[in-house]
Amino acid sequence: MKKAIGFMIFAFVVIILLFVTGTIYTVREDQQVILTQFGKPVGELVNEAGLHFKIPFVVKVNVIEKRVLAWDGVSSQMPTRDKTYIQVDTFARWRISDPLAYFQKLRDERSALSRLDDILGSETRNAVAKHDLIEVVRSTKDRKPATTDLQAEKEIDFEEIKVGRRKIEQNVFETAKAKLVDFGITLLDLRFKRINYNNEVAPQIYQRMISERQQIAERFRSEGAGEAARIKGTMEREVKKIESEAYKKVQSILGEADAESTRIYAEAYGGTPERESFYKFVKTLEAYDDVLDNKTTVILSTDSELFKLLEESE
Repeated sequence: MKKAIGFMIFAFVVIILLFVTGTIYTVREDQQVILTQFGKPVGELVNEAGLHFKIPFVVKVNVIEKRVLAWDGVSSQMPTRDKTYIQVDTFARWRISDPLAYFQKLRDERSALSRLDDILGSETRNAVAKHDLIEVVRSTKDRKPATTDLQAEKEIDFEEIKVGRRKIEQNVFETAKAKLVDFGITLLDLRFKRINYNNEVAPQIYQRMISERQQIAERFRSEGAGEAARIKGTMEREVKKIESEAYKKVQSILGEADAESTRIYAEAYGGTPERESFYKFVKTLEAYDDVLDNKTTVILSTDSELFKLLEESE
């Protein structure tokens, strides 16, 4: 009898516990709850944090997030308008704005992410296919590429864009946001996280980029070599001009010095026949000293002054 009473008490406690746990539920600050009975929503949306009550066993608690949620798309290969295949990795942020519509059409976050994959992936693919690669890569149409002074001087033209990546992202965002409203989802933001070339064509693309840069570098080198040759030619011309003027000035000074020397000699030795003869004798000795040594053979004519001086000395 005691065992039966104990078992009944135990069963009663279990039933009470099940009743209590089935009746009371909690809602956190970052949650909201939709109650369903046999799969259909009943009652009002519960979005206040705290303890709440429901009919046990019959009514089910369905928790829905209040927080901003993340969507990180799978990197997908897609073609641009100029037929270049690229890998685009996209991410977005979203939240549940209409819990009832969200629950009725998607039920849970897993289904919501799957629907986001379909809509955002499709819109991204459509947007990329409508634009050239440079439009997808370049941030904004107003962005100007950095140029050097030489590039600015030569007026090198860079390819301009009409839309830009930010505008493409905005177009995808607006189109996808309108489609997600019916599912009780508000799209908050969308961005292209990473854009890469397809692995199969990347080496050819990089080689083409290298070739283009090498052509530009070679043009700069040739222009630099031409400029260097021009500067060098100008320098050599200026050097020759300076040397010519200096030589002219030196010769002029030497001529004046010789004239002055001759005048001084004339004043020193002129005036009498003896002084003139002595002057001639001295100049002749100086000439001997310049042209004769112990290995010199001289052939003189009979009317040469040097021959006459030698003849007179005998």
